[in-house]
Formats: sequence, structure tokens, C-alpha cells
Amino acid sequence: MARAANYDRDRALDAAMTLFWRKGYHATSLKDLESALQMKPGSIYAAFGSKENLYLLAIERYFEASRDGFRAEMAKAATPLSGLAAQFQNYAGLAQDNPARRACMLMKTVVDTASTDPKIAAASQKYLDQMCAEFAEAFEAARIAGELPSNADPRRLALRFQANISALRIEMLRGTPRDDIVKLAADMAQETMELRTPA
Repeated sequence: MARAANYDRDRALDAAMTLFWRKGYHATSLKDLESALQMKPGSIYAAFGSKENLYLLAIERYFEASRDGFRAEMAKAATPLSGLAAQFQNYAGLAQDNPARRACMLMKTVVDTASTDPKIAAASQKYLDQMCAEFAEAFEAARIAGELPSNADPRRLALRFQANISALRIEMLRGTPRDDIVKLAADMAQETMELRTPA
């Protein structure tokens, strides 16, 4: 096997993640990877083992960035529920060229690989479950803080929250007019805040 030449692993993984996110697993060719990573095929295989393994590393990187971004935004929020509500407006406010306006890479991966690449699909499902658990923890924090009724179900709320985030991002991917996206995000944020325990 060819030895991987000196390369910046973080830069290579970021480039692979961006390419795979845009084109999907099956539509990304070795030529595409060679160009994006600026590495020869032998070096790619020496560094990452296989296209499948590189993809698994890319979705892991995507998940970690998504989770860390969510945690950072929640840490800035005045309350857990307001932090959750703000997530919708954060997406609506993204610049047109921001890659986060695309559909979730994990959701796209499940659709792309569920019937063809079970290992990749299972990894994506695992990361989606872990993101949902992050949302559930935030709703649980809101319940403990008294923002939600004591009988609120954090996991159920997290599943709906995750579904709404996905739906909003699909509309952004579809090219829905910005004004409509802003209104949709505002509606979703308002619905989240309306979960509050009545004063």
C-alpha cells in the first residue's frame, strides 16, 4: 500500500465532509476526493483505508461539529427553552452561502444509504439518536428549571424538535423564499416557547 504523504488530516477530513455532504456517498467519486483532498488515490487509501471509512470519519466530524455548535448556543441562552427556540432563528439567519443551509448530512445519509450500505446508515442513525438525546437533555433542563410542566416528556419533545429542525432545513434546501423561511422559523420558535408552564 502506498504511504500517505505529509498531509493535514483535519483539513482533509473537512474537505471530505464538505464534498460528501454536498454530493452524497454514492455520487462522490475517487476523482472527486482526489481533487477535494489534494491527495493521490494511494495516499487517500493509506491515510483513511477506504472510501467507506473516510465517509464514516466525515459523518462523525459532522456530528461532533453539530453537537458542539448546539452546546455553544445553549450555553449563551438565558434559559434552556429560549435556547432551544433560538435554534430555529439561527438557521433562518444563515447567509445564503453557509453550508448549514443544506439538509442535515446525517438525514441525507440515511436516505442515501439505508438500502445499500447498512454500516453507514447505522452510524448515521446512531448520531441522529445522539443529537436527539442532546435535545432531550435541554428539554429536561427546562423541566427542572420550571419552564415546562413536571409531567413533560423530554424525549417526545426532542423528537418533535428534531423533526422541525429537519423540516426547516429541507425548506431552505428547496430554495423557499427567505421571508417564508424567517416566518416558518418564527412559528417554530413560538411553538417551542408556548410549551412553557403557565405563569
